[in-house]
Amino acid sequence: MSTVPQAGGAPVDGVPPLLARILDDAALVSPGPRVGMADVLDTHLDVRAGEYGDLVGALVVPVSRLQEFVAELVKRRPAAPVPITLSVDTGLGGVPKALSLTTSRAALLTTGTVEMPAPHDVDSVWLERVTEFVPDDVVAVVEPRRPDADGSADWIAGVRRVVGHGCRPKLRCGGDRAGAFPGVTDVSRFLAVVAAAGRSFTASIGLQGAVRHVDPDTGFDHHGWLNLMVAVTRALRAVPPAAAGGPDDGGPSGAEVPGSEPPAEASVEPPPELVEAVRGALDATDADALAAEVADVDQATAARVRAHLSSFGSTAPADQGAEMARLGLV
Repeated sequence: MSTVPQAGGAPVDGVPPLLARILDDAALVSPGPRVGMADVLDTHLDVRAGEYGDLVGALVVPVSRLQEFVAELVKRRPAAPVPITLSVDTGLGGVPKALSLTTSRAALLTTGTVEMPAPHDVDSVWLERVTEFVPDDVVAVVEPRRPDADGSADWIAGVRRVVGHGCRPKLRCGGDRAGAFPGVTDVSRFLAVVAAAGRSFTASIGLQGAVRHVDPDTGFDHHGWLNLMVAVTRALRAVPPAAAGGPDDGGPSGAEVPGSEPPAEASVEPPPELVEAVRGALDATDADALAAEVADVDQATAARVRAHLSSFGSTAPADQGAEMARLGLV
């Protein structure tokens, strides 16, 4: 780890607040063959205890594998409860039972968020069901379904409905097909919506590198987590704090950020200039230039950025930590 102060007023030898607990471990929900629970859990615990442990947030656990996860965790008896995010893959009806199980194992794990895909026609009725099943002390993360085509008005309307209802929207950044990777237009509009509305969001798997690149094996265009962080920073600088509502939580700390209630759906359509403010950051491929911009973020801006960018998923958090170190960010 770096021994000099970092972006956002980090203490010497510490992880900058801008990056603290930003990496969610998404190994259990990654596309491809089913991975072994024991191996994933051992790797996760090793990373948490290692050099980049302060960068690691929650382990994303599918509801369908929760009992298997708990059984393996019991065998290991971690020194402190392991933060997890429940990923709903069994329908909303399974959420209460899953949360009951996690509550009964509070000495082993903590559940701060429950994330779920929304139906194609997500509406207020379905969102009300979400609030019925997810208690107030747990953040509901909702992923509006996005068509493969870039620039979908229906998708961004779904994002606005999720935001207006007070849930945290999720941006899926990739998958096992080209269409699972949103284009720059869609990501720009998504970021503009959440910045204008004053809401936080979660970015899912697909951000496997710091900067935008083309995977040589698949030919897929990948977004970079560093691009996303700079894009959020630029978007928030274009929106004065008083112009946006308060995020649903204070990022990694969970502290409430002052602000008004989430705006109504009709009021959070982002202006074109706000959308354009983030496009350049998403298109950039110069890692050193992007890292320098992040390193220049002051403490107040870092707090705003993390109040909006709650976390992003990675199937290899240790690799992302090593890249952050290489770029001089930790």
